[in-house]
Amino acid sequence: MSITPLNALRVSKHQIPAYEGIPNTSIQGKPLMIYHGVFADPNPSTIESHLKSVGVVSPQWRYTMFSETHFHSTTHEVLSIASGSAKCCFGGEKNEGRVEPVLEQGDVVVVPAGVGHRLLEDYGGFQMVGSYEKGRTWDMCYGKPGEEEQVKQIGSLGWFKRDPVYGDEGPSLKV
Repeated sequence: MSITPLNALRVSKHQIPAYEGIPNTSIQGKPLMIYHGVFADPNPSTIESHLKSVGVVSPQWRYTMFSETHFHSTTHEVLSIASGSAKCCFGGEKNEGRVEPVLEQGDVVVVPAGVGHRLLEDYGGFQMVGSYEKGRTWDMCYGKPGEEEQVKQIGSLGWFKRDPVYGDEGPSLKV
């Protein structure tokens, strides 16, 4: 499978401040990263095959993004857009520091643990492959009271030793 060469890859990086019960990038300081147009032929099977071959994350589902803001406290998430496009919100919809990109087929989003995210508008056929660090299971947090212990554990999570898409090189290793 061919992916966009690193020297031609466009990457957007975003630090998102904490908002109410959503820590966003405030705990680890690792940015939300969008790798634009990684996969030229982004069908779910080829995405899963590529990610498995790199060996950093395990693909776990094929679906759209939930429409309620949520985050994960136990693992970082890698979202690979297999089809369609959609406007998503990262950081909480009332957070002045939020990011609302339009994600398109072929993009990959590296979502650090703690970053709130939700679907705002599906422009048609939006489907992703959701992947998580090997050996980790994901949880669901919503920024509500009672999640404080889950939020605290984000600080003890490590960061990628290899880039989930590019292996020994790649944008996630330079943050």
